[in-house]
Amino acid sequence: MPKKRTQEEKALLEKARRYLPGGTMGNVYSPDENAFVIKRGRGSRVWDVSGNEYIDYLLGSGPMVLGHAHPAVNEAVRDYLDRGTTYFAQNEPAILLAEEIVRAVPCAERVRFTTSGTDACFQCLRLARAFRKREKILKFEGGYHGSSDYAMMSTTPALSALQEFPRATRSTPGIPTALEELVLVAPFNDAKTTVSIIERHHDELAAVIMEPLQRLIPPAPGFLQAVRDATARFGIPLVFDEVVTGFRLAYGGAQERYGVVPDLAAFGKIVGGGFPLAAIVGRAEVMDMYDPSRQGYVNQVGTLSGNPIAAVAGLATLAELRKEGVYQRWHATAHTLRQTLERLLREAEIPAQVVGDDTVFDVYFTDRPITDYRSTLSARKEPMDVFNRVLLENGVLKGSPKIYVGVCHTPEDVTQTTAAFRKAVERVVGM
Repeated sequence: MPKKRTQEEKALLEKARRYLPGGTMGNVYSPDENAFVIKRGRGSRVWDVSGNEYIDYLLGSGPMVLGHAHPAVNEAVRDYLDRGTTYFAQNEPAILLAEEIVRAVPCAERVRFTTSGTDACFQCLRLARAFRKREKILKFEGGYHGSSDYAMMSTTPALSALQEFPRATRSTPGIPTALEELVLVAPFNDAKTTVSIIERHHDELAAVIMEPLQRLIPPAPGFLQAVRDATARFGIPLVFDEVVTGFRLAYGGAQERYGVVPDLAAFGKIVGGGFPLAAIVGRAEVMDMYDPSRQGYVNQVGTLSGNPIAAVAGLATLAELRKEGVYQRWHATAHTLRQTLERLLREAEIPAQVVGDDTVFDVYFTDRPITDYRSTLSARKEPMDVFNRVLLENGVLKGSPKIYVGVCHTPEDVTQTTAAFRKAVERVVGM
């Protein structure tokens, strides 16, 4: 049954419907019977305005790995507030955060800050175009790199709109048709097709951009290295979108985890500790295109780029992640949770695939292995909707399609989530 709503929350939901398109900020949409308004969060839990409590596997879409209102992050931010909140100029926290990113991330020799993962990915592509003096980019079908025009090509094509590779298609109204000529598309995990496209179009390509873990789809053995080798052979900058994977799969991100080093990378989410901050990082040769002392430099400014409060929060978050045993405990908890879901689905004999990394995964209701975007289209939507709804009704909040596990999640959370998983699986049986 849906959670009970107080008159206060009902009034807020009505205001949301009146003042926000579709009653949503665009990130999370729930049907009216399950719509809610979050009032506060602490640790691994959030509470809505009506007082209903949820174990939070949304975690702000990933950045809140330490949990909400973490004492170390809150203390760092409070200590800095008396100094001001933004300067639009060099500041100590941003410089120190850049130093830590370079220390952590294999490809990072220079850092430039911005405020969102969307902008970080967009800026990586602009930087690569300026460096390479080419205009076309290659991305992977189903890959999400934010909401810029270049990024929203072939991100969520319907089955009826699938194109022959490498042709791109717009994934939202409002994108100029001309961009279809500037974006090439390859199938994720298909090294032969991808390398063939790079070889045929290498003289036109400014960059290849990819999520090393595409949404939830792990790279096949050798796939990332094949793309790295092909781009290196032709001098094409390889861009990793590490907005999700950065400081999650390992302290040095997916490039540390998988042992493949790109030329540029976009970081966001965890790096800002829950505040608006993202980073473009990469080889000095490419990043120095931002140097304003050089002729023809790439102009990139932002009112809140390198905001000191966000940088302080990021530094505090990374300091917690560097503590001994944190990653081992975090990933062990996540592994237990993922294995539990796999076991429950298997015992119920439900055709389903649990896909992703231990710390970010979800279920696809299909008997087909999930290896690329097109295979995800075989998943059935109705059981997924029921699964998510039952979890929410039983106090488990997740995104669609992602369960973000954080350092903050406890054995008690795992026990309660297992009970909710069991109820959700029982409701899906026979669908």
